[in-house]
Amino acid sequence: MAKTKPGKKDLDSYSIKGTNKVVRVGDCVLMRPSDSDKPPYVAKVDRIEADHRNNVKVRVQWYYRPEESVGGRRQFHGAKELFLSDHYDFQSAHTIERKCIVHSFKNYTKLENVGPEDYFCRFDYKAATGGFTPDRVAVYCKCEMPYNPDDLMVQCEGCKDWFHPICMGMTIEEAKKLDPFLCSDCSSEDDAKRPLNSFHVEPKVELKRRKR
Repeated sequence: MAKTKPGKKDLDSYSIKGTNKVVRVGDCVLMRPSDSDKPPYVAKVDRIEADHRNNVKVRVQWYYRPEESVGGRRQFHGAKELFLSDHYDFQSAHTIERKCIVHSFKNYTKLENVGPEDYFCRFDYKAATGGFTPDRVAVYCKCEMPYNPDDLMVQCEGCKDWFHPICMGMTIEEAKKLDPFLCSDCSSEDDAKRPLNSFHVEPKVELKRRKR
């Protein structure tokens, strides 16, 4: 951590104005945007400091929404998906609206109920270059797309792959009634097993691949 400038001091915490919520370093917060028509910004608090007049600022690491990234929002992005960027800023602590939780992708998919303060992150994002880490993810179903936790998928008892009901020519209600579910490959006579493929996350590569 960089040395604190003269006249400034590091703080362990900050109480959000008008609430009893306390923000500490490492917490995720929603920050008020300058444009009231936009949703709040999401950030991770990296540092809290006050000057000699007790004005409090926070150094934050920004999360980007898919539509704010190079390539924009794509089919497999969840509604509550965020990318942890390498973009840092100092902001007035007064712009903090409330705390939120940014879950790992695995933990998010296990939530029974997703609240308004629940988000998830599975990619790190380089703001200057538009690069993602990891740059490849596993794909599923006949459509060969990464998993979107907002979409219902059913697992084949044969190959253990996951499928969208619509891609299998079924409604969601029909898919829920199937026990067990077998995909078209596993229910056929040859019972062929398909290898698990991967998907390039980089937008230029993805757009090239998806030309059909």
